[in-house]
Amino acid sequence: MQILVADDDTITAEVIAHALRKFGYEVTVVHNGLDASELLRTGRYKILISDWQMPGMTGLELCEEIRSRRSGGYIYVILLTSHGGIDNVVCGLEAGADDFLTKPFDPTELLVRVRVGERVLNLESRELMIFALAKLAESRDRETGAHLERMREYARVLADELTKQDAFCNIIDGEYVNLIYLTTPLHDIGKVAIPDHILLKEGSLTETEFEIMKTHTLLGAQTLREVSQHSPCAGFLQMATDIAISHHERFDGTGYPYGISGEDIPLCGRITAVADVYDALTSKRVYKEAYSHRLAKKIILEGAGAAFDSRIVEAFLQREADFISIQETLGDHADVLESHEFDTYEAHKS
Repeated sequence: MQILVADDDTITAEVIAHALRKFGYEVTVVHNGLDASELLRTGRYKILISDWQMPGMTGLELCEEIRSRRSGGYIYVILLTSHGGIDNVVCGLEAGADDFLTKPFDPTELLVRVRVGERVLNLESRELMIFALAKLAESRDRETGAHLERMREYARVLADELTKQDAFCNIIDGEYVNLIYLTTPLHDIGKVAIPDHILLKEGSLTETEFEIMKTHTLLGAQTLREVSQHSPCAGFLQMATDIAISHHERFDGTGYPYGISGEDIPLCGRITAVADVYDALTSKRVYKEAYSHRLAKKIILEGAGAAFDSRIVEAFLQREADFISIQETLGDHADVLESHEFDTYEAHKS
């Protein structure tokens, strides 16, 4: 994260820069608002710490100038000021400031306020990124849209239920539940690189076709890693990457792409695996009819300890009513099958 500091007081500017560098940030210092404005146009800086009073362009004028631009991303502005009182706060907010730091400042308080800015920027980045990437996947697969809506709901329900289990209560918190809800729609982003004659094939895949289909996990993870390199605020993409690469791994180690097993599979991948298979089973696809909830439940129970983490299957059972409600609300309402011939290739084509 690169931070721009603008303050005409050289000592104050260097104290801020030193504190931020100590916390691991890259810092550029300028001593007037005009230089700050020019540097902000480069797009390299997402957080600005600016003095209120500066020659040439004040901090308030700089805020107003930033907010008047049609820029490609949000700039989080912290005004450094010795001014007190509600009137000055209102004035700063109206100019476009996001936060205030009063002189003299404490380095710990500075860090806290910068991290608040990072969280705000992260929220903006992830919402936009997820929407764009999910829509990209949707453009290739005519069934993906509703699938994504259901998937994130199923994953959210499972993660929420797991907070009640001792094994997960210290791992999964509200932020984790929110992140998996946001990132699960990206699980199949790699399918954008799968040829149409395989992705949209009606009927069974050949072994060769199935091997190609399996590469969507690697391609998806690669895509998300590359995106994250260009979006340093988008730390949430780590979970999306873990989901993309691991949601077809099996708890017994017979999945793909790496054949890892048990808790070596990221938790978010294990959760997504149950959600993904349930949705694939209960939805109509170009290669299969929809299965009933009863039949899908039977298949998932049979997979506990083998395909799936048994604890996540238990969470599925505890929230069965929620799964039914989501499927009824967001499903395609196709005729369902009560019996099946379960084909390994078809199971992984989801």
